[in-house]
Amino acid sequence: MNRSHPTVLERRLGPLDAAAIVISNVIGVGIFTTPGFVATILPNKAAMLAVWAIGGALALAGALAYAELAARRPQAGGEYVYLRESFGGLAAFLTGWTSFVAGFTGAIAAGGVGAAAYLDHFVPGAGNAAAIGAWHIGPLALTVSVRALVAIAIITASALIQARGVGPGRVVQNALTMLKVGALVSFVVIGLTVARPESAVAATAPTEVPWTAWLIALVPVMFSYAGWNAAVYVAEEIRDPARNVPRALTLGTAVVVVLYLALNALYLRVVPRELLVGSIGVGELAAGRLFGPAAASMFAALALVIILSSLSAMTIAGPRVYFAMARDGAFLSAAARVHPHYRTPAVAILAQAGWSAILVLSGTFEQLLTYTGFAVILFSALAVLSLFFVRRRSNETSTFRAWGHPWAPALFCVVGFAIVVNTIVEAPGVASAGLGVMAAGIPIYWWMRSRSNASPQRTQGTEKAQSSV
Repeated sequence: MNRSHPTVLERRLGPLDAAAIVISNVIGVGIFTTPGFVATILPNKAAMLAVWAIGGALALAGALAYAELAARRPQAGGEYVYLRESFGGLAAFLTGWTSFVAGFTGAIAAGGVGAAAYLDHFVPGAGNAAAIGAWHIGPLALTVSVRALVAIAIITASALIQARGVGPGRVVQNALTMLKVGALVSFVVIGLTVARPESAVAATAPTEVPWTAWLIALVPVMFSYAGWNAAVYVAEEIRDPARNVPRALTLGTAVVVVLYLALNALYLRVVPRELLVGSIGVGELAAGRLFGPAAASMFAALALVIILSSLSAMTIAGPRVYFAMARDGAFLSAAARVHPHYRTPAVAILAQAGWSAILVLSGTFEQLLTYTGFAVILFSALAVLSLFFVRRRSNETSTFRAWGHPWAPALFCVVGFAIVVNTIVEAPGVASAGLGVMAAGIPIYWWMRSRSNASPQRTQGTEKAQSSV
């Protein structure tokens, strides 16, 4: 590591800034598609709405546990830091590895491609997926298209904005979040108040739902809620983290839960259930029934704002994980550098953008996200579980303490691990592929450990981060 570069980030974010990161990290176009998959699993509207409420309650329970963990360890990296302290370096590395290989980068690649596709409504040709060139780099087959180039340009622009500093990045992020929330609230209000009575559909009869169906339905639901923990990734940059991180997590997650429940209530009111089942465009269906021929352009504009906001938030959150890993010697050493002028982990931001661009060109992001979807739940459950170990070891009494402990975090862990086990049993192919992606990081971890004396770097990075509290 180059000792001339600083390795501690500045505390320049307030609670509303961090809450905006949470909201934008969670709310993506998935809320317009996931309800269709949930409808194929659950047999009636009451169960469909209930599973989103259950997912929201679990997200809030997880957010409160994370709030205490962040108050005790206000460092960049989120789960990476918590798993490192409670379960060791390998478990921590695997969560960071999965985030870099698929979690953040795959979602960013998907968002870039989605943005290009919706931009095509306003700039014809921007979403053209026809190949204009192709080549191979090792096992990767890379294909260039106009859509891929536009997606990469969007991803690069977001990365450059965030690398330029917390100030410009915060302004862009907050503006996009306000536009996103305002547009979604307007969509819900219009849908629930203006829709004609005949657009509502009759209620379906209650049907008993097996517990395995609830667990399967919770996978896409919890994946849609993924990102409720985004504020902890930037905990090292939040002022007075013991107070403001819990505020940001609670406020951001609560706003998301309310919006998700309202959107699902809107879908169930204006779209017949038979059209919901299996649909990957529930939001467009609802918009079409509400606004008629004008729906396509209106929905494309809304989707663009949502995607750009999410891209910006993930561009902020993800690199803080790799930054923390590099500070421990578990990632490229340059990623631990803080830009001397902009005070951002610029190398980590650009590394994430670079791998996201490769995923765009290879087209593998969809498979990676499918394979590793349950890993998001697994690592979140492990992080919440670490709170029990932290409380047992620590004598601290002045930090934030999670409400509902131990029952709320225990319930989160039980449901999270049950979802993981159920996924392995019910979808062994997908689960095996996901476990394979994670297992591929094990030899890389041992290689990184053998080539770098991580302990002094970790001690230095941790002590510096703690001294800045």
